[in-house]
Amino acid sequence: MRAFVFDKYAQPLHEADAPEPVVGDQDVLVRVDAASLNHLDARIREGEFKAILPYKPPVILGHDLAGTVIRTGKSVTGFRSGDRVYARPRDFRIGTFAERIAVDQADLALAPTSISTVEAASLPLVALTAWQALVDAAAVKPGQKVLIHAGSGGVGSIAIQIAKHLGATVATTASAKNADFVRELGADVVIDYATQDFAAELSGYDVVLDSRGPDSVLKSLSVVRPGGTVIGISGPPTPAFAKAAGLNPVVRLVVGALSRKVRSAAKKLGVNYEFLWVHASGDQLRQIAELVDAGVIRPVVGATFPFDETAAALASLGSSSIRGKAVVDVSGAQG
Repeated sequence: MRAFVFDKYAQPLHEADAPEPVVGDQDVLVRVDAASLNHLDARIREGEFKAILPYKPPVILGHDLAGTVIRTGKSVTGFRSGDRVYARPRDFRIGTFAERIAVDQADLALAPTSISTVEAASLPLVALTAWQALVDAAAVKPGQKVLIHAGSGGVGSIAIQIAKHLGATVATTASAKNADFVRELGADVVIDYATQDFAAELSGYDVVLDSRGPDSVLKSLSVVRPGGTVIGISGPPTPAFAKAAGLNPVVRLVVGALSRKVRSAAKKLGVNYEFLWVHASGDQLRQIAELVDAGVIRPVVGATFPFDETAAALASLGSSSIRGKAVVDVSGAQG
């Protein structure tokens, strides 16, 4: 089957003829109709996460899909041939930049019925990230104040909507040209990151969702009330994460060093810092699908690419200013 792979870390993605997926008893074989592009794919290809995710090339990339069930393993319940589904396959089972993939049934959910396949493909990774940060980790409650960085991006655009659904007052950082857009999503306060310093403008926040990395996390600590929480999804990782992930002692030491400055600053300020690594969850995707079909969450697709352009589209991701997500339409390339 056709797929896009990398053969060595830091080498470009390219098309290849890949083996057909092996379908286990708990697996669902899915025809990939659309797959979204994520910075996580680019960072894995560059080797940035080799210590955490030691993939052995060649690797088919791709963390999101919307597609159609072809067949199911003998122990699968709840899915049947022809079902329209979506998923973020679990780590070491990724590979949605391909015509077909076998997905563990626990990672899969029926896709929302009110949106297109391309829109459904844009959701799993970013929606699960926002959900696990705001619902699971932070337990956001009505009346709380939440800051979401990069509100016009993939995670930010969904996180704003989930935070508003949870009853929070939402602030976000965005460019001036995207200010009205993030307000339409539900942002109450918009900080123009080019002309304003969010740390000087905001204070007393209960939760910050930071997707920008260690420097931004450090600044974000200062806008949180004592006892509040900053959740980083781009680092730095923490020893608690390393332990939960079962990483070896050497990697744990490295991880501890990477986050020491942030953890020390958080302790002095009396606030909490957590690093979030999103996990696959079909159950959460079912809840998200209900919110989409109820009109609470709307996907944001800023660009669509044909399957043939997957490699070029991923390579351009870091330099683009796309609102929401970029998605690869695989349906027209199926053989």
